[in-house]
Amino acid sequence: MTDAAPSIEKTPQRVATKRTVLMCRPDFFTVVYRINPWMDPRLPTDTALAVRQWEVLYNTYLELGFDVELIDPIDGLPDMVYAANGGFVLDNIAYGASFTYKERQPEGPAYMDWFRANGFDVREPQNVNEGEGDFLLVGDAILAGTGFRSASNSHQEIGEIYGREVVTLELVNPSFYHLDTAIAVLDPAPAPGESPNIAYLPSAFNEAGLAVLRERYPDAILVNEEDAAVLGLNSFSDGHNVVIAARAKDFERQLLERGYNPIGVDLSELLLGGGGVKCCTLELRR
Repeated sequence: MTDAAPSIEKTPQRVATKRTVLMCRPDFFTVVYRINPWMDPRLPTDTALAVRQWEVLYNTYLELGFDVELIDPIDGLPDMVYAANGGFVLDNIAYGASFTYKERQPEGPAYMDWFRANGFDVREPQNVNEGEGDFLLVGDAILAGTGFRSASNSHQEIGEIYGREVVTLELVNPSFYHLDTAIAVLDPAPAPGESPNIAYLPSAFNEAGLAVLRERYPDAILVNEEDAAVLGLNSFSDGHNVVIAARAKDFERQLLERGYNPIGVDLSELLLGGGGVKCCTLELRR
């Protein structure tokens, strides 16, 4: 009588769902002020290179079958390329952004004008928030960051607008000043009966936040400091394909092991402004 063969855990079959996103070409990208640890006006920036790298991301989304909308860049607003900060869109309602720093404050009205012109129900913010930079939809809940940019009273505001559970997470590392630099949403729309999946950097959160993440997402991917330092977590997923920083190699390995298809892109020039893949990508949920 032979022993039974050991069971082999199957790699989950991930399913891609079509995404609609808003992007902004970095035609005026440069670093002329410092509002996060990544920015240094003394270092040269190459706007043409930033555009070429951004175009690779744009074409990657098109190849994945995404609908990609574009907002016109505005001269004098070099950070407008980071479209994720321009608002939060769910159920055809666009909650506008109200930026912390005066250098970016004109971006809020510019994005709200675009939302109105494109048929969204726009809600003007009463509290400081930086859009999808600090608000991430995970299943039916909105994970909401605070500590550096978005004010915690914006969490109550967004909860009242959308009628969703809002989970506050405090960020404690200045290099990961937005929630979307410390958490990647891997399953934007999980199948019925399945739990949503995320990846995150443990050191970006205080102990209370870590306890929440461990309880809610026990199977989350934990990303190392090296990959987080190239904004590897600042990624965008359709449930199967995950567009990430090309240099985030251990994160890429873990994604492959979990049945995802990681796609690396080089946004090194835009990293000089503190942004990566997700920063350039605002999801439009009709």
